[in-house]
Formats: sequence, C-alpha cells, structure tokens
Amino acid sequence: MPAARESLLDAACTALARRPWSMVRMVEVAAAAGVSRQTLYNEFGSKDGLARALVRREADGYLAGVERALAGPGEPGERLIAVVEWTSAAARENALVRAMLTGCWSERLPAPPLAAVPSTSSVPAQRRADGPLPTPRDFVRIVRDRAVSALAGPAATPADTAGLLRPCELVVRLALSCVAAPPGENGLAELVRAVAPHPAV
Repeated sequence: MPAARESLLDAACTALARRPWSMVRMVEVAAAAGVSRQTLYNEFGSKDGLARALVRREADGYLAGVERALAGPGEPGERLIAVVEWTSAAARENALVRAMLTGCWSERLPAPPLAAVPSTSSVPAQRRADGPLPTPRDFVRIVRDRAVSALAGPAATPADTAGLLRPCELVVRLALSCVAAPPGENGLAELVRAVAPHPAV
C-alpha cells in the first residue's frame, strides 16, 4: 500500500510539527491519513516502526536533493555550492534532517536507534526502515562519494577520483558546519569557493 504508507508518513510529519513525538498518537495519525488504525499497524508494526520509517524517508529525501544539486548545470564548484545550499535549507526547514545531519536529537523528535532492529515486517519498505539508519558520519561519506562520482564523470581515472575525495569531503563538512552556525548572506558560496576553488575541482 505505497499510497497509504505515504499518507501515513505525511500525517505523522504534520503531527510532529504540532506537538512532541511523545504526544503523537497512532489513532490520530491513522485518522488524519484517512485509513484504519489496523492499516497503520500493518504498515509499520508499532510507533517505533513509524518513527524509523519517518526518519528513513527524510534521509532519502535529503539525499535525493543532494543528487539534484549535483546533477544541475554549472561548473563543479557551482554544483558543490548547490549541495551546501540544499543542505543548509533542508536542515533549516526540517527538524528531522537537522537532527540526522548533526546527531543532535531534541526531546520533541522521535529518536529511534540508528542500529538495525529485528524486523518481522512483510512490507519491503518497512524492512528497509528497520535496517541501519544513517549517522552524521554516514552522511559525510555518502554525500562525499556521490559528489566525487558526479564531478569526476564516467571517464575519470582513479587519480582523478582520488584528487576529488579531499575537496569534496571538506565541502560536505563545511555544509554541516553551516547547519550548526549559518554564515551571513552570500557567505555559503564564498566559503565553498575558498575550500574547493575551481582549479581544484
């Protein structure tokens, strides 16, 4: 039931914006999504399962935005700027993304264990959500590797790829620092250009 699952995740996200996760009730999530409580439990198994699925969806959404930024037009440096700007905007607008990127989970948010949990679900999407959830260190590696792959291109040599690893990781770490301490207006682009100047990428 992909449509019902997405509706339930949307409803949970809306509820979380209004009240702390500890006060979000499964029956209210089901009612807001227009499905039965049994459907909710069939999809997620429990409130903890719903929390894991919500975190997994937001992580996937953030990484999809990274892919869009890297696939955009412009020189490599401009695409890295787009990644930093997307990271900053996504963290500013979505408390779950901010928590995942920084590792700082407030009491208002669900904070499922990031390690995999035993899954008895027959729903493939829930089995994936029950797997390991990304840590801040994982995000650095994933985004760095995707940036290297996108900027190097299909004809890149191992030397080309190796030369991109460090500047791409520095840009990702810079993006995360900007989540914690945002720079002033137009500051993001200048910082990225300083870390990864055009000749270096």
